[in-house]
Amino acid sequence: MLTHRETLELIRKAQEGDQDAKEKLIEQNMPLIKSIVKRYLSKYVEYEDLMSLGALGLIKAINNFDTSYDVRFSTYAVPMISGEIKRFLRDDGAIKVSRTLKMHCYKINRYIEEFRIERDREPDVAEIAAHFGMEAEEVAFAMDSSHMPVSIYEGGDDEDNLTLIDRLADEDHEDELIDGICLKNLLSELEEREKQIIILRYYRDKTQSEIARTIGVSQVQVSRLENKILEKLRKRMS
Repeated sequence: MLTHRETLELIRKAQEGDQDAKEKLIEQNMPLIKSIVKRYLSKYVEYEDLMSLGALGLIKAINNFDTSYDVRFSTYAVPMISGEIKRFLRDDGAIKVSRTLKMHCYKINRYIEEFRIERDREPDVAEIAAHFGMEAEEVAFAMDSSHMPVSIYEGGDDEDNLTLIDRLADEDHEDELIDGICLKNLLSELEEREKQIIILRYYRDKTQSEIARTIGVSQVQVSRLENKILEKLRKRMS
């Protein structure tokens, strides 16, 4: 894990053309990219494509980050990475179908044609599933993948006319998700005792007195330490 100072130094070098510094930043921030990619992962989008888009967003963040500002790089990079993926989904049009799914669809369609010629009727989903050793739901999903999907940016039929992406963003509370990723990244940089206090206080719902007994200090000291840690986190997320 790079310190804040080490990260800033690598960013300066990368912006000056140091390719090794840029590659090291990408490598160190891969866990951050993966955590964001999970937000958009589905059967409709290739994992490798999302990772490539996330890396592209990170590179843009590296190139555009102003090291003179007192802002954590991860705080700046998260919306850049997320934005690159969302921009692709918006501008690329139809969602990509995985190679495996395309192959399933091709084999199923070929089997349907052969079945129709031999028996003068089309097989039902259960017969197709039995032939390929698949679940009926998998067959239906593979067959539907050959149809043009509805755009996630197409307006709805209801009064508010919200697009699908609007509904998804609202339901998943994207801003909260991004803040959560940033906070998780910052917590990993705390000293062990600081991290222990935050985990016990806000994740285990312990009182300050209980924490004091656990780490062997007074309740007053815990209160002071907690305020100090929270202030540190607020500054780093600002």
